[in-house]
Amino acid sequence: MTTNTRLIAARAITQVLAHGHSLTATLDNLSQSKLSSLTLSAQDHAFVQALCYGVCRYYHRLDFILNQLLDKPLKDLELKALALVGLYQLKFMRVKPHAAVSETVYAVRKKPWAKALINALLRNYLRQQQTLEQKADNHQTAAFSHPNWLVERIQHDWPEQAETILAENNRQPPMTIRVNTAKTTLQDYLAQLTELTIPASRVEHCPSALTLDKSVNVEQLPGFSLGFASVQDSAAQIAAELLTVNSGHRVLDVCAAPGGKTSHILELQPQLSELVAIDIDAARMQRVEANLKRLNLSASARLIVGDALTPADWWDNQLFDRILLDAPCSALGVIRRHPDIKLLRSEQDITHLVALQQKLLNTVWPMLAPGGILLYATCSILKQENEQQIQTFLAQHTDAQECPFEAAWGTATTVGRQILTGDCAMDGFYYARLRKL
Repeated sequence: MTTNTRLIAARAITQVLAHGHSLTATLDNLSQSKLSSLTLSAQDHAFVQALCYGVCRYYHRLDFILNQLLDKPLKDLELKALALVGLYQLKFMRVKPHAAVSETVYAVRKKPWAKALINALLRNYLRQQQTLEQKADNHQTAAFSHPNWLVERIQHDWPEQAETILAENNRQPPMTIRVNTAKTTLQDYLAQLTELTIPASRVEHCPSALTLDKSVNVEQLPGFSLGFASVQDSAAQIAAELLTVNSGHRVLDVCAAPGGKTSHILELQPQLSELVAIDIDAARMQRVEANLKRLNLSASARLIVGDALTPADWWDNQLFDRILLDAPCSALGVIRRHPDIKLLRSEQDITHLVALQQKLLNTVWPMLAPGGILLYATCSILKQENEQQIQTFLAQHTDAQECPFEAAWGTATTVGRQILTGDCAMDGFYYARLRKL
């Protein structure tokens, strides 16, 4: 029996559309053959992944075009996902049109009426492609391939940069790695990559980062299993530097999973009094443990599965010199890496997240020693989650003051600094550093 990658991709996309599952989790399940009774080859898995990410990235444009081709909306979500898979191939992939149409029609399997419908839809698209694409270009949601509420929020917060942000969200992100400078130098590691014909370049403003010209499997990275490098966007790598951790410090990493920032802190400063990393998600905390084990840092951190909002359950009342609060957020700065965010996130989520961020700030602040530093970080680009959140906190806490930092990256805001998606090829991030008086 042949593997129909289009059908598998459509089923994965349906999990996102119908059940609100994250694309990452859905594709992880796919790797474990939960969506397919067949084992996918590496090539087929890559093709399925490309289809899924592509359809999610351009969902709002493809959906608009699909609706132009239909007399009435498709109620069968798997069939709709299959139609979107077909349209994505025809518009964005180098698949030959006849192969894209025939293979997508074949994926319908035992529904003759549906085969005829998919065949007609895709062939009509090919006949009317120019007209349909022009219509999409003249429709805001379709033109930007973002939900309307999100387009308007970005335009409100960043009127001059909005079109660039929206375009960057639809681009495929680069693969950036963090070199473990406790084990090797950036120059030596770059030389090793060059020997393996893996072209890479240094990242301005980030001394631990290298961006690869082309993504590779992590196992191809020299010394990956021995902890010589980790995959992490350069915007996220800035956190450990801004925290300014010194020998003997006691550090709290709040909402630590999946552990990239935790491990980076330990790479930069192994002589800590203690590093406590807490996250409410037990499964994600297992990833922190796995990352630390690969980097040979397991003995250097105390991992706690728990709720940061209830410190009485886990805190020993010993104050911390440094706190990293990598706050739960809308994640709108990493849409290019997780395009399903455009399908899963709603405007109502923002209000809930802002309230949660405020609770976390107010809860962890008493754990910080006088003279200590709290670094607030999000991977959002919304001012409500970022500078406005910190402005509110400073107005309510007379024992807190901004601890400013100079940087050649990002945009200075009223408090803290914002990286907009695509700035210096980085993900969208926000940082604010606060000192306790």
